[in-house]
Amino acid sequence: MKEENKENEQQINVELSEEMAEGVYSNLAMIAHSNSEFILDFIRLMPGVPRAKVKARIIVTPEHAKRLVAALRDNIQKYEDQYGPIQNSQDNEPTFNFPISFGGPGGEA
Repeated sequence: MKEENKENEQQINVELSEEMAEGVYSNLAMIAHSNSEFILDFIRLMPGVPRAKVKARIIVTPEHAKRLVAALRDNIQKYEDQYGPIQNSQDNEPTFNFPISFGGPGGEA
């Protein structure tokens, strides 16, 4: 039965340009949602700089957002199995809120 499943699996060839392969560094993510989509903004926040730039915005369906969360959980578990627990810096530092404004009206969908 497993052999049949392997034969029925589709392969997807994913193309990755050199520019995209370099990636973009982000140290802050903000997530918003409507009834039809999740919006993930990846931001680079620099110490001592009052402005932060959104480096990438990804918009996904609710179903894909749920699959993304499951994939992240799986990969985090594999990472921690190999390298040990990831320390959450918020556990050791006082909580502070980012005073972030996108310069426009509040989000609506």
